[in-house]
Amino acid sequence: MAKSRELKSNMLSEAQQSIKDASSIVYGEYRGLDVESMTQLRKASRDVGVRLKIYKNTIFKKAIGGSKFENLREHLEGPLIYGISTDAIAPAKLLVDFSKENEALVVKGGALDGSILDLKSVKELASIPPRDELIGKLLGVAAAPLQGFVRTLNEVPSRLVRVLAAIRDQK
Repeated sequence: MAKSRELKSNMLSEAQQSIKDASSIVYGEYRGLDVESMTQLRKASRDVGVRLKIYKNTIFKKAIGGSKFENLREHLEGPLIYGISTDAIAPAKLLVDFSKENEALVVKGGALDGSILDLKSVKELASIPPRDELIGKLLGVAAAPLQGFVRTLNEVPSRLVRVLAAIRDQK
Protein backbone atom coordinates (compact mmCIF):
# COMPACT_ATOMS: atom_id res chain seq x y z
CA MET A 1 0.00 0.00 0.00
CA ALA A 2 2.81 2.43 0.86
CA LYS A 3 4.53 1.81 -2.45
CA SER A 4 1.34 2.59 -4.35
CA ARG A 5 0.94 5.82 -2.39
CA GLU A 6 4.54 6.75 -3.11
CA LEU A 7 4.04 6.02 -6.81
CA LYS A 8 0.91 8.17 -6.91
CA SER A 9 2.73 10.95 -5.09
CA ASN A 10 5.54 10.83 -7.66
CA MET A 11 3.01 10.90 -10.51
CA LEU A 12 1.27 13.90 -8.94
CA SER A 13 4.50 15.87 -8.52
CA GLU A 14 5.54 14.98 -12.08
CA ALA A 15 2.18 16.19 -13.42
CA GLN A 16 2.39 19.41 -11.39
CA GLN A 17 5.89 20.05 -12.66
CA SER A 18 4.90 19.49 -16.29
CA ILE A 19 1.94 21.90 -16.16
CA LYS A 20 3.76 24.58 -14.18
CA ASP A 21 5.43 26.14 -17.24
CA ALA A 22 2.90 24.95 -19.83
CA SER A 23 1.12 27.34 -22.17
CA SER A 24 -1.39 24.81 -23.41
CA ILE A 25 -2.80 21.39 -22.69
CA VAL A 26 -4.66 19.36 -25.29
CA TYR A 27 -6.24 16.04 -24.39
CA GLY A 28 -7.82 13.22 -26.30
CA GLU A 29 -9.29 9.80 -25.77
CA TYR A 30 -6.95 7.05 -26.85
CA ARG A 31 -9.28 4.07 -26.47
CA GLY A 32 -8.44 1.49 -29.15
CA LEU A 33 -5.06 2.96 -30.11
CA ASP A 34 -2.60 0.11 -30.70
CA VAL A 35 0.96 -0.01 -29.38
CA GLU A 36 2.58 0.78 -32.73
CA SER A 37 0.43 3.88 -33.20
CA MET A 38 1.10 5.02 -29.63
CA THR A 39 4.84 4.61 -30.24
CA GLN A 40 4.60 6.73 -33.40
CA LEU A 41 2.65 9.38 -31.49
CA ARG A 42 5.21 9.48 -28.69
CA LYS A 43 8.07 9.77 -31.20
CA ALA A 44 6.28 12.60 -33.00
CA SER A 45 5.69 14.36 -29.69
CA ARG A 46 9.39 14.24 -28.81
CA ASP A 47 10.25 15.71 -32.24
CA VAL A 48 8.02 18.76 -31.69
CA GLY A 49 8.77 19.24 -27.98
CA VAL A 50 5.41 18.17 -26.57
CA ARG A 51 5.23 16.24 -23.33
CA LEU A 52 2.79 13.41 -24.00
CA LYS A 53 1.59 11.54 -20.94
CA ILE A 54 -1.25 9.36 -19.70
CA TYR A 55 -2.30 10.22 -16.14
CA LYS A 56 -5.11 8.87 -14.04
CA ASN A 57 -7.81 11.53 -14.17
CA THR A 58 -7.97 11.83 -10.37
CA ILE A 59 -4.22 12.51 -10.21
CA PHE A 60 -4.33 15.00 -13.07
CA LYS A 61 -7.31 16.81 -11.52
CA LYS A 62 -5.30 17.20 -8.31
CA ALA A 63 -2.28 18.36 -10.30
CA ILE A 64 -4.16 21.16 -12.07
CA GLY A 65 -5.73 22.34 -8.82
CA GLY A 66 -4.59 25.89 -8.11
CA SER A 67 -3.07 26.31 -11.58
CA LYS A 68 -4.28 28.33 -14.55
CA PHE A 69 -5.75 25.11 -15.96
CA GLU A 70 -7.98 24.43 -12.95
CA ASN A 71 -11.21 25.10 -14.88
CA LEU A 72 -10.41 22.04 -17.01
CA ARG A 73 -11.40 19.66 -14.18
CA GLU A 74 -15.02 19.00 -15.14
CA HIS A 75 -14.07 18.07 -18.72
CA LEU A 76 -11.69 15.23 -17.87
CA GLU A 77 -13.51 11.92 -18.26
CA GLY A 78 -12.50 8.61 -19.78
CA PRO A 79 -9.07 7.28 -20.75
CA LEU A 80 -7.21 10.45 -21.74
CA ILE A 81 -3.79 11.24 -23.10
CA TYR A 82 -2.46 14.74 -22.41
CA GLY A 83 -0.24 16.82 -24.67
CA ILE A 84 1.48 19.51 -22.61
CA SER A 85 3.89 22.14 -23.94
CA THR A 86 5.23 25.64 -23.48
CA ASP A 87 4.50 26.15 -27.19
CA ALA A 88 0.81 27.03 -27.38
CA ILE A 89 0.21 25.49 -30.80
CA ALA A 90 2.36 22.34 -30.78
CA PRO A 91 0.09 20.02 -28.72
CA ALA A 92 -3.00 20.92 -30.74
CA LYS A 93 -1.19 20.45 -34.05
CA LEU A 94 0.30 17.12 -32.92
CA LEU A 95 -2.90 15.53 -31.65
CA VAL A 96 -5.19 16.89 -34.39
CA ASP A 97 -2.84 15.80 -37.18
CA PHE A 98 -2.36 12.38 -35.59
CA SER A 99 -6.10 11.90 -35.09
CA LYS A 100 -6.63 12.47 -38.83
CA GLU A 101 -4.47 9.41 -39.54
CA ASN A 102 -5.69 7.28 -36.62
CA GLU A 103 -9.39 7.22 -35.86
CA ALA A 104 -8.73 5.57 -32.49
CA LEU A 105 -7.41 8.86 -31.10
CA VAL A 106 -10.26 11.31 -30.56
CA VAL A 107 -9.28 14.85 -29.58
CA LYS A 108 -11.67 16.07 -26.88
CA GLY A 109 -10.50 19.58 -26.03
CA GLY A 110 -7.85 21.55 -24.25
CA ALA A 111 -6.87 24.69 -22.45
CA LEU A 112 -4.76 27.66 -23.53
CA ASP A 113 -3.42 29.82 -20.71
CA GLY A 114 -6.46 29.13 -18.57
CA SER A 115 -9.11 29.37 -21.30
CA ILE A 116 -11.07 26.22 -22.08
CA LEU A 117 -10.91 25.10 -25.72
CA ASP A 118 -13.56 22.94 -27.31
CA LEU A 119 -12.83 20.64 -30.24
CA LYS A 120 -13.49 23.36 -32.82
CA SER A 121 -11.11 25.77 -31.06
CA VAL A 122 -8.41 23.10 -30.82
CA LYS A 123 -8.70 22.43 -34.56
CA GLU A 124 -8.47 26.17 -35.30
CA LEU A 125 -5.42 26.41 -33.05
CA ALA A 126 -3.85 23.49 -34.91
CA SER A 127 -4.38 25.25 -38.25
CA ILE A 128 -2.14 28.19 -37.26
CA PRO A 129 1.17 28.05 -39.17
CA PRO A 130 4.39 27.24 -37.28
CA ARG A 131 6.19 29.97 -35.35
CA ASP A 132 9.05 30.29 -37.86
CA GLU A 133 6.64 30.78 -40.74
CA LEU A 134 4.73 33.47 -38.82
CA ILE A 135 7.98 35.30 -38.02
CA GLY A 136 8.95 35.16 -41.70
CA LYS A 137 5.61 36.63 -42.75
CA LEU A 138 5.92 39.38 -40.14
CA LEU A 139 9.39 40.28 -41.34
CA GLY A 140 8.15 40.33 -44.94
CA VAL A 141 5.34 42.71 -44.01
CA ALA A 142 7.73 44.91 -42.01
CA ALA A 143 10.26 45.03 -44.86
CA ALA A 144 7.71 45.91 -47.60
CA PRO A 145 7.54 49.68 -46.89
CA LEU A 146 11.34 49.91 -46.83
CA GLN A 147 11.61 48.06 -50.12
CA GLY A 148 9.06 50.41 -51.69
CA PHE A 149 10.95 53.44 -50.41
CA VAL A 150 14.25 52.12 -51.81
CA ARG A 151 12.58 51.45 -55.21
CA THR A 152 11.21 55.00 -55.22
CA LEU A 153 14.60 56.48 -54.43
CA ASN A 154 16.19 54.32 -57.12
CA GLU A 155 13.58 55.39 -59.69
CA VAL A 156 14.67 59.07 -59.65
CA PRO A 157 18.19 58.47 -61.03
CA SER A 158 16.86 55.81 -63.41
CA ARG A 159 14.39 58.26 -64.93
CA LEU A 160 17.13 60.88 -65.26
CA VAL A 161 19.33 58.39 -67.13
CA ARG A 162 16.42 57.43 -69.45
CA VAL A 163 15.65 61.10 -70.19
CA LEU A 164 19.30 61.83 -70.94
CA ALA A 165 19.46 58.74 -73.19
CA ALA A 166 16.35 59.93 -75.06
CA ILE A 167 17.87 63.40 -75.56
CA ARG A 168 21.12 61.83 -76.79
CA ASP A 169 19.18 59.67 -79.26
CA GLN A 170 17.34 62.73 -80.61
CA LYS A 171 20.57 64.60 -81.28
